[in-house]
Amino acid sequence: MNEDEKWMEMALQSAMDAYELGEVPIGCVIVKDGHVLGKGYNQVESLKDATAHAEILAIGAAASKLENWRLDGCTLYVTLEPCPMCAGAILNSRISRVVYGSKDSRFGACGTRSDVLTGNALSRPVLVEGGILAEESLGLIQHFFQEMRAKKGDSGKKPDSVPLNN
Repeated sequence: MNEDEKWMEMALQSAMDAYELGEVPIGCVIVKDGHVLGKGYNQVESLKDATAHAEILAIGAAASKLENWRLDGCTLYVTLEPCPMCAGAILNSRISRVVYGSKDSRFGACGTRSDVLTGNALSRPVLVEGGILAEESLGLIQHFFQEMRAKKGDSGKKPDSVPLNN
């Protein structure tokens, strides 16, 4: 297991925290020099806040830990490609690198739907790498929505067990 997979595993564990709360299971970890500075998971429903995405909460935690909003030299690991809002926060916080699991065909702002990070007008270089533990990341999200549909009676199919190798 390489370093990116190690940190993405931690992001997946944060995504499981969201899952257990009934939130869309997306998790995020911010790392610098081998140390975790911030973690977050989706809490939109729990906090009744549309901005409570995993990345936004992790950025806030990392900034608090560093006592500085500038997160130069940090890598953000997230299980789903960031949306435009989160990509903007990544730019503004000066995160240097983003590693994500699964592409987001609806809102992905790292090249899938739009390209906020690498094609940004602020001329801040952000390295982006996708597809790290993509199957695990996507599998968790798909399982979550299958389970939600089954609970609402939208599908006769019962979800399989949670697809994480822990």
